[in-house]
Amino acid sequence: MGMIFRAKANKALDRAEDPRETLDYSYQKQLELLQKVRRGVADVATSRKRLELQLNQLQSQSSKLEDQGRKALALGREDLAREALSRRAALQQQVTDLETQHATLQGEEEKLTLAAQRLQAKVDAFRTKKETIKATYTAAQAQTRIGEAFSGISEEMGDVGLAIQRAEDKTAQLQARAGAIDELLASGALDDQSGMHKDDIQAELDRLSGGTDVELELQRMKAELAGGGTSDRQAIEGGQDQGQAQSQQPQDTPRFDKQ
Repeated sequence: MGMIFRAKANKALDRAEDPRETLDYSYQKQLELLQKVRRGVADVATSRKRLELQLNQLQSQSSKLEDQGRKALALGREDLAREALSRRAALQQQVTDLETQHATLQGEEEKLTLAAQRLQAKVDAFRTKKETIKATYTAAQAQTRIGEAFSGISEEMGDVGLAIQRAEDKTAQLQARAGAIDELLASGALDDQSGMHKDDIQAELDRLSGGTDVELELQRMKAELAGGGTSDRQAIEGGQDQGQAQSQQPQDTPRFDKQ
């Protein structure tokens, strides 16, 4: 599990890493180190200068004690001359110790100064190399992106290509579904619940059936009209014959005058 986690983390870091940012970070760290070295040189130089001031003071006191001893000896005060020379000897020991420390600090200062100069040269060379690598990386990255854009294998172009492919697939699927539904409705496999859609064959059959019904109705009406005309003529002829028969019979019915 730890190896898998480290592998995953390493892959994620490698994907997120930008060499230009890494170079800039390394350059910043080198500048910080150079600044520390320079501060160290300044601190050593300050200590050396302080020792020089102390040495100057001690040497001044030593010279003063020497003059006081001579004056005391000239006045016949040998005891005072001896005391002045004793103090001068103690100061001389301190001067010797300070001179040793001064020499050590001066050597350290020279070493740190030389190290700072070398580090400065390395930082300058690294800065030049860094800028060269960054420019090369940027150019290579731009060239790679242009090549991927032309070839269509970049992530952005890949997403666009996938979107176009999905749109084409959905369009083809909808077209196929619409064609299948039309074919099923035309064949009668699917009933149109609304009753509005009819295929060509059903429309032709309905047209022929409607025309046949009209023709049959027309013939029936013609037959009724023809049959009705014959019976009317017979009724008219029968009425005329009855009138003639009544006129030929004698009128035996008595007539009454109106009083």
